[in-house]
Amino acid sequence: MNFTYIILIPLIPLAAFLLLGIFNQKIKPAVSGYIGVAGLLTSTLLSFYSAYQYFFVHGKVDGVYQTLVHKTTWMIFTDTLAIDMGVLVDPISIMMLIVVSIISLMVHIYSRGYMKGDEGYTKFFAFLGLFSFSMFGLVLATNLFQIYIFWELVGVSSYLLIGYYYTKNSAVAAAKKAFIVTRFADLGFLIGILIVGYYAGTFDFETLNNPEGSAILNWASTSFMGLSVLTWALILMFIGGAGKSAMFPLHIWLPDAMEGPTPVSALIHAATMVVAGVYLVARLFPMYYFIEDGFALNIVAYVGAFSSLFAAIIAITQTDIKRVLAFSTMSQLGYMMLALGVSGYDGHEGVGYMASMFHLFTHAMFKALLFLGAGSVIHAVHSNYLKDMGGLRKYMPITNATFLIAALAISGVFPLSGFWSKDEILVAAFEHNKLIYGVGVFVAGLTAFYMFRLYFGIFWGKNTQYKHAPHESPLSMTFPLIVLALITIFSGFIHFSEYIAPDRIGFEAHLNIPLAIVATVVGFTGIGLAWIFYKKENDLSVKFANAFGPFYKWASDKFYFDEIYMFVTKKILFNGVAGNIAKFDKKIVDGTMEGIGNKTVVVSEKIKGMQSGKVQDYAFAFIAGVVIIALVFTYLWTS
Repeated sequence: MNFTYIILIPLIPLAAFLLLGIFNQKIKPAVSGYIGVAGLLTSTLLSFYSAYQYFFVHGKVDGVYQTLVHKTTWMIFTDTLAIDMGVLVDPISIMMLIVVSIISLMVHIYSRGYMKGDEGYTKFFAFLGLFSFSMFGLVLATNLFQIYIFWELVGVSSYLLIGYYYTKNSAVAAAKKAFIVTRFADLGFLIGILIVGYYAGTFDFETLNNPEGSAILNWASTSFMGLSVLTWALILMFIGGAGKSAMFPLHIWLPDAMEGPTPVSALIHAATMVVAGVYLVARLFPMYYFIEDGFALNIVAYVGAFSSLFAAIIAITQTDIKRVLAFSTMSQLGYMMLALGVSGYDGHEGVGYMASMFHLFTHAMFKALLFLGAGSVIHAVHSNYLKDMGGLRKYMPITNATFLIAALAISGVFPLSGFWSKDEILVAAFEHNKLIYGVGVFVAGLTAFYMFRLYFGIFWGKNTQYKHAPHESPLSMTFPLIVLALITIFSGFIHFSEYIAPDRIGFEAHLNIPLAIVATVVGFTGIGLAWIFYKKENDLSVKFANAFGPFYKWASDKFYFDEIYMFVTKKILFNGVAGNIAKFDKKIVDGTMEGIGNKTVVVSEKIKGMQSGKVQDYAFAFIAGVVIIALVFTYLWTS
């Protein structure tokens, strides 16, 4: 397989970033938009060509799609440990290329209309190029260190895009919050990488994931606090993934990250950056699967399940439509993590893995569609809040229809893509852990409820009297909506089980009709309740909120996790621990040194007269010294 054109996939958006960034003031805005779109279109075509070559030309060898690697040594540590830079091509990297390229291209096209007239138009497209380059590099990485490099580049890119409106204090604060929280998580990731490198003697995914390799066969050789060292490394790396994918309790940055332009929300926080954590666990899945009987994988499952439920409850109470979608993203990412975690040992190995990757693909499409649809609405009414919306279906028929398709898909309605991927997750959970399955079904109902609360609140609900009649968005914005809606309708019929199954791990994937019926009934129940409460203006929604009393208020305030973090960091760490350290430094360390300095000044004041700079004073001292020495020697001689 020719790797030349695959390497071009990330390099083209990098070239666009450099061109638009360096000549920011010289390139006309309209031209910069075309450059950005043309670059991503080329990368997208190359991604599809790569997928065609990999799946249909290169094909399977002995019934298995091969892992193809092209790399060169970049840095050597020891005779056995080195860092390579290169390209890894296998089923999930190809799938991620398709996801990233489609979403990035749609966002580039959409941004030409959404960002029109913005002062930083060219700069915005430069940042989009940098982000796309970082994500392409991340999914093609051949080893842990290479993925970490691009992982951090994604963090830098997201910081630039979230804080794009740098004159707004809230946007700057959100950018810093996202950057700092994910940096703390990435510390765990880095430590895990170093542990793996030290004990496994390699960073390469191919070697680490080999079930017959030394890393997996000898995982029990070294232990710490009852667990193998490699299990601790996997847990630490999952912390990095949990931070990037906004898992509890490292989720606090995601809602605030909606401060960036809406296309940024679609690009970063719906489809690409936030799935990096899921992709990391999937990339190392054989290690998570085989080492210590999947102990780390169980942690992934329970964290994913709790995060999914926690975020869905909060989403019900939010009134900013982008924040509803942000918590929805967190909930669906929890679903993906849950699915990876329940790829267990009950005769159905790997089902959860396949379901997670399938849901990653389908969710990327319909969640990007939801965010871009929300952006179309915000573009029309100039507000993010449900109270300022209602009855928009009459004014925005395309946005209404495409948003409805996405809402039905995420609710798991047959035959849309979300139905198929969510069903596979619930099947895997049911066969592995009934508690997690119950959580998954309940979250499915909550998802349907809050999504149609959102849909009815925007497009139905009260007939708001708008100062200026809203209108449908321009073609540059509606075209991506239509494309993503079509993908959402038909992508569920792709036989993903054939393409993205993990090598060497057999699995059984099927439609479990009884479980599908249960999930469908629960989903329609959620839609029905939302219909009753929100389709027409009434006081039922108020009664619903009052029925839950203070719990509803807690959920609306995101269970005060921001306040908890602020209390811990500001009151305890900064004013407490750090404050006491500062006092010790000031009073003891600085006081001691200042005391020494003050004494030196006093002594110097007393003796500085001896250095007057007058020749006669020095001559007098010299002669007096000679006389004294002569008297001493005379005394000693005579005695």
